[in-house]
Parts: sequence; structure tokens; C-alpha cells
Amino acid sequence: MSVQENEVLVKITSAGTISIPKQFRKFMDVQKGEYVKMILGKDRLIVRKVTIS
Repeated sequence: MSVQENEVLVKITSAGTISIPKQFRKFMDVQKGEYVKMILGKDRLIVRKVTIS
């Protein structure tokens, strides 16, 4: 299995959480502990930064 430069394998913990890799957090300007919205498309998963107030 090959992984392209913009792809990373992410393991889901037994608690159901994921850890977004550092390079993606930097790109999205997201810190650990912040929330993201995940949208499941037909053949893709979209991750968007959200602000909860």
C-alpha cells in the first residue's frame, strides 16, 4: 500500500477518537483539543474547522 504526500493513515482509538496529524493541524490552524466537523461524502471525508461559542 502506498501513501501519497498529502495522505496519512490515522488510527481510531477504542474510545472512538482520532488524532489529526501535526502537519494537517498546522494547515487547518487547529490546536489539540479544538473541534472539527467531519462530513461523510459519497467517496470522501471532509474535515472542517469549527468554532463553538
